[in-house]
Amino acid sequence: MAATGGVRKDAGEMTPDQQHGEQRNGEQEREAAVEAALGKLDLTAKVALLAGADMWSLPANADIGLGRLVMSDGPAGVRGENWTPDDPSVSVPSPTALAATWDPELARRTGQLLAQEARRKGAHVVLAPTVNLHRSPRGGRHFEAYSEDPLLTGELGAAFVAGVQSGGVGTTPKHFVANDSETDRFTVDVRVDERTLRELYLAPFEAIVRKASPWGLMSAYNKVNGAFMTEHQELNNGVLRGEWGFDGMLVSDWTGARDTVRDALAGLDVAMPGPATVYGEHLVRAVREGLVPEETVDELARRVLRLAARVGLLEGAPAAVPAAELPAPIDGEALAREVAAAGMVLLANDGVLPLPDSVGSVALVGQAAQEARIGGGGSAQVFPTHVVSPLEGLRAALPPGTALAYAVGADPNVHLRPLAARTEARFLDRDGAELGTATLPDGAARWIGQLPSGLSFADLAAVELTGTLQPGRAGTHRIGIRGVGRFVLEADGAVLFDDTVLVEGEDPAAAFLNPPERVVELELAEGVAGPVSLALRHVLPEGGGFAGFGLVSFTLGHGEPAGTADELLEEAVSVAAAADVAVVVVGTTEEVESEGVDRAGLALPGRQDELVARIAEANPRTVVVVNAGAPVLMPWRKDVAAVLLGWFPGQEAGAALADVLTGAREPGGRLPTTWPAAEVDAPVWDVDPVNGALAYGEGLFVGYRAWQRRSGIAPAYWFGHGLGYTEWSYEGLDVRVLPSPAGDDPYAPVVEAVVLLRNTGARPGREVVQLYLSPDGTDDSRPATALAGFASATAAPGEQAEVRVRLPLRAFQTWTDGHWTDRPGGYRIQAGHSVADLPLTVTAEVPPRG
Repeated sequence: MAATGGVRKDAGEMTPDQQHGEQRNGEQEREAAVEAALGKLDLTAKVALLAGADMWSLPANADIGLGRLVMSDGPAGVRGENWTPDDPSVSVPSPTALAATWDPELARRTGQLLAQEARRKGAHVVLAPTVNLHRSPRGGRHFEAYSEDPLLTGELGAAFVAGVQSGGVGTTPKHFVANDSETDRFTVDVRVDERTLRELYLAPFEAIVRKASPWGLMSAYNKVNGAFMTEHQELNNGVLRGEWGFDGMLVSDWTGARDTVRDALAGLDVAMPGPATVYGEHLVRAVREGLVPEETVDELARRVLRLAARVGLLEGAPAAVPAAELPAPIDGEALAREVAAAGMVLLANDGVLPLPDSVGSVALVGQAAQEARIGGGGSAQVFPTHVVSPLEGLRAALPPGTALAYAVGADPNVHLRPLAARTEARFLDRDGAELGTATLPDGAARWIGQLPSGLSFADLAAVELTGTLQPGRAGTHRIGIRGVGRFVLEADGAVLFDDTVLVEGEDPAAAFLNPPERVVELELAEGVAGPVSLALRHVLPEGGGFAGFGLVSFTLGHGEPAGTADELLEEAVSVAAAADVAVVVVGTTEEVESEGVDRAGLALPGRQDELVARIAEANPRTVVVVNAGAPVLMPWRKDVAAVLLGWFPGQEAGAALADVLTGAREPGGRLPTTWPAAEVDAPVWDVDPVNGALAYGEGLFVGYRAWQRRSGIAPAYWFGHGLGYTEWSYEGLDVRVLPSPAGDDPYAPVVEAVVLLRNTGARPGREVVQLYLSPDGTDDSRPATALAGFASATAAPGEQAEVRVRLPLRAFQTWTDGHWTDRPGGYRIQAGHSVADLPLTVTAEVPPRG
């Protein structure tokens, strides 16, 4: 029998006490092996453990039986060391989509899948999950984080970590702490009061550390109250390790370590990437000069060896998860499809969904319907095994005989798409000699830290990309060059571009995350629009990389001749008007949502809002699918028949969307973040530092906590909102105060709530039952309402369900005068469908402990 938690043993084979005893024995053996290995190392060898050997790994040491430890990006799929289409990854939905499921078990299974992917790719640590909060809707990396609420974020993050580590792979919850926006992220000083820091921004990390015991953690780039996080002794040594008991490895964000002495004293175990870091010979010298005690280096090295032991890389130390106890194999494509559908949020529906089998014709409109955006930009990107577009998914799912017509309508992309043809990359040295080749699926060339076939960045001077353009029509074709450095573009041997493109802005990662683009036109006359040979030679900038490690990142783009924007709109309106139902897919682009840049505004890019409005006028049965990772404005939301939020849904995007549209699966999602109706309504907007500092002046009032204080201003959709394909009636709430918990475990249950609800609709369904806590009386320093627990219920039509939710001690505490303080007294405990829809209320008196 396959059991959860990564243990495949029959239930009667081992008692819980035996299991715990076995775990304790294994931990003792690992610690003994760690100490034995540490005792064999001199200062130089110990310091060698603390910095990357290269972009992704820590060095091996054969003298102590230590293997090479590999880390990999992994919030939405595991890249591995070789980020290449030759070694694709299962692309799971974005973390906001996973958070929208409100399902810790699904998060745990997703973690197990990523552990499976990591093992397949030879990685031992996944650099995930991202558990920063959605403070402002402008945060450009929100798609990679979970929620605006610390409790929801912590529960899902802990489940994800437990899932990954049950697969024998380490995690690094990130970015510790207050990296909640991207503007000036390398230098910004976040100014936040101690209570807000504890109750909001540290809270998810604390929950994950205490509940899931992560084997690693990643430090943020930014400062908090004057100190860089890699150098923050109070938060790293005092809070993280001293108070919470974290015993894992603390790794810098890449290039985030700045000062040898301050980093070492503040407990930064590993500086990445390498080999050129602030550690190495610099740390050896600091110890010999008396600036850093050697005992401090011992402690840093001990934690690195402990991680290696846990993942099975240290001889004599049993791995934390033996091979025989790994979870059963997971079908990655099936799970990605399940998560995508479970996270889709039906924001509004007048009954048009699910589409009936009798529907005669469907119009599908939108650039994102043909080319789904499956994930956000930056370190969350992977090369997927394949991508199912909404057009492909719906075409396969609609009943035979249903007509399906497609129109672009509006193309929001600022940059050209990569050339849609296989290309050949030639790697050249300084004399133009060929070092090696690689075949790519399209015109996107990207290698970071490592080149194919073991080629060396030290020898590389240029990369030449060649491919054949098969034009679909005559006319003016656009050829794009996107990257930084010298480029020479030729078409059939004729030079179209020869110039140097410089990086824009001051972010050193811009060449990778958001490079500039140059576009040239290629006129292909009617009748002679045959194949065209394209060649793009890229001469790497001086230095050959970013912050000391190798980087090649450029794109050969192409755009077919197309009608004018007005013509595309008219075509889409005509197609939609002729159909029984119109499905319009709108969304953001990589320029709008990506690591490294915050959002200037929340409007959909291009003319997508106009497209939706025009189609809604032409067809009252218009369904809008939003392909975005974070809130966007929807000025047309009350004029359409249904609005479905698909997030960034991963590689099975179209299949999952078709499942939901046709009713094969219920849209199971609930909003993990409040969505504003207008930008001016957002309670927290600023992400731009002033004189290098970003003040979190709103304090505790972020997200729904802030919206509830705004008289007369309501969001478009509240935190927790989401419809399904059935109806639910909340019938009863019973609350029982539990005996005072012993000790100081902040997650020990204090109150148990039992909720009775009934499926009053005509279809089976799932409901997310949400419990909110409100202190009696007036206390303006505390939010009026806070999420205190949640659970899901499933029921057939007419069936009653019972849900039990235990509310933890921490829900009844506040941070006061430097410590956690119990707040006994009267509380309103409310249960319902969202923070704004709470039909059941019970008042309970929580007595003082002891």
